[in-house]
Amino acid sequence: MLRRTVLGAAALPLLGGLARPALAQNAPVKVAFLGTLSGPAASLGNQLRDGWLTGVKHLEGRLGGRPVETLVLDDELKPDVALTKIRAALERDKVDFVVGVVFSNMLQAIFRPVTESETVLITTNAGPSTYAGRGCNPFMFTTAYQNDQPHATMGQVAQEEGYKRVFILVPNYQAGKDAVNGFKSRFKGEVVDEVYVPLNQLDFSAEVARIAALKPDAIFTFMPGGLGVNLVRQYRQAGLANIPFLSTFTVDEATLPAQQDAALGFFTAATWAPDFPGEASQRFVRDFEAAYNYVPGNYAAQSYDAALLIDSALKATGGRTSDKPALRAALEKADFPSLRGRFAFGRNHYPVQDFWLCKVVKRPDGKFATATVRKVLENDTDPYAGECRFRG
Repeated sequence: MLRRTVLGAAALPLLGGLARPALAQNAPVKVAFLGTLSGPAASLGNQLRDGWLTGVKHLEGRLGGRPVETLVLDDELKPDVALTKIRAALERDKVDFVVGVVFSNMLQAIFRPVTESETVLITTNAGPSTYAGRGCNPFMFTTAYQNDQPHATMGQVAQEEGYKRVFILVPNYQAGKDAVNGFKSRFKGEVVDEVYVPLNQLDFSAEVARIAALKPDAIFTFMPGGLGVNLVRQYRQAGLANIPFLSTFTVDEATLPAQQDAALGFFTAATWAPDFPGEASQRFVRDFEAAYNYVPGNYAAQSYDAALLIDSALKATGGRTSDKPALRAALEKADFPSLRGRFAFGRNHYPVQDFWLCKVVKRPDGKFATATVRKVLENDTDPYAGECRFRG
């Protein structure tokens, strides 16, 4: 043993097969983290990235006992940029996992090269319907949700609150369309108008005027990032706060630092909030805020869980990523302590979990956050899971 330690790398050829497991165990796990880290939506990507890094830190810089090397990539909210950077990560850097992805159109840009290379793709936010049903893939997982589900949660809230007439306002891309479908799947009242806007729109004066004229019982909106910041401010300034503001990913910890008092009392749907009980969740919030000086939201929690998920899978495989069926089977078990509590994968690798109604509050320390109001959906499975049939 002493001779082997002193010789180090020079002794490896003499050890032959005995050295390879130890060598593999000490080699870093390579993870390409892809997020929107610049432009108006950067706050979303920052949440994902910092949640991932907090998870890795809590695991002492190792996944399944192996050191971690994270390549942080900014997709710049441009599909061609996302595709170019991910191809380089796959072909040049030989990454073991691709993690992150804020927007569904970015996921659609990278989906084929990642899954066709049999590299595990774990989305920590984007969850379009296109990959939940017949387009599901054995190499794709998400620690977030299927896009319809949070919006269906808010549709259920609108139904339970007895709203008869609702105005819908969403961006014109896949996730916006999923939002409308999700909301309508549970809301059975009248949709007085259904408005789609460009993903880069920042002036909502025409839409706000339309809402004021129609006087709906409530509005439902999905406006992520900078879109949500401007909409909330203009909605409040127009004096419409008396019309209940039901939203998803519009008022949350990514947008509240800019919205502040304008968002107070507005509602959102989520799988986790910073006031969740339990030592693991409270430790995450405490350490995240200490490191980054802002409040973590759903986005950060979902990325944190992705780190714990990979760690659990690699522990089960002895740190090996080469045995793809064994790695997928280990990931499917989801044998990790999720911050949100109840968590399992459905047949399509999308989570089965609880969904909550949350409300924007101002904490005693002056920071704005979402707080849980009540559980709306329990152990919820997305509506496309039954269509999933993995091939190959």
